[in-house]
Amino acid sequence: MRIKIINPNTTKTMTDSIYMAAISCARSDTEIVAVSSNNGPESIENFYDQHVSVIGLMEEIHNGIDENIDAYIIAAACDPGLYVAREMVDAPVIGIGEAAMHMASLVSAKFSIVTVLPRIVPLIEKAVEQSGLSSKCASIRSINVCVLDTENNPLLTETELYKSCQQALEYDGAEAICLGCSGMTKFAEELENKLGVPVFDGVIAAVKLAESLVEMKKHNSKLLTFKNPTKKEYAGYVKGLEPKS
Repeated sequence: MRIKIINPNTTKTMTDSIYMAAISCARSDTEIVAVSSNNGPESIENFYDQHVSVIGLMEEIHNGIDENIDAYIIAAACDPGLYVAREMVDAPVIGIGEAAMHMASLVSAKFSIVTVLPRIVPLIEKAVEQSGLSSKCASIRSINVCVLDTENNPLLTETELYKSCQQALEYDGAEAICLGCSGMTKFAEELENKLGVPVFDGVIAAVKLAESLVEMKKHNSKLLTFKNPTKKEYAGYVKGLEPKS
């Protein structure tokens, strides 16, 4: 099977880390294609970034229609453009935020999400609400480290991440941790060993869920919510995004 992972920011080093995490867990017969958006912000840290990133994401989903893709993964923890992407294609589309949360909910009564900057917390809150798992989310904590510093300053990120995870377990009633940034993927295994509870990196969770859905021959329901966009003429710089179906 062929899974396309789309990093909806334009930072290639993050995409490389996402790719390495994906191939570390993918089945031998799974081909991972990891790309960065060509158009969008270098990181997603607020609602403005999030909404601007959706155009680049849509371009990569649109391209995937002709690339024999069996499933798509959106590699940002706030799951930007998730419902939009599901309208565009039949193949399953999984956000790494929802993937981590759903898996955590299967092995714990309550999970906490630990993300980067405080300003991203409202975006994560929206993703939790959309996932339907609000009642199982004990807390959303931030480590006050920007997205790009998860790559540029890994020591600081790892130190602050461990501290916030400990606080979530001790004070918030969390029994599992979801990492709220695709740049945190490299810290998941060590954190789980130190904390002694399940720690979910959304990239790995999304790959395993995508493989399962493809193997089960499941596709996006087109009954109502994810029905294909109505064909119509688009104008201006989005003309190339006219619905193909």
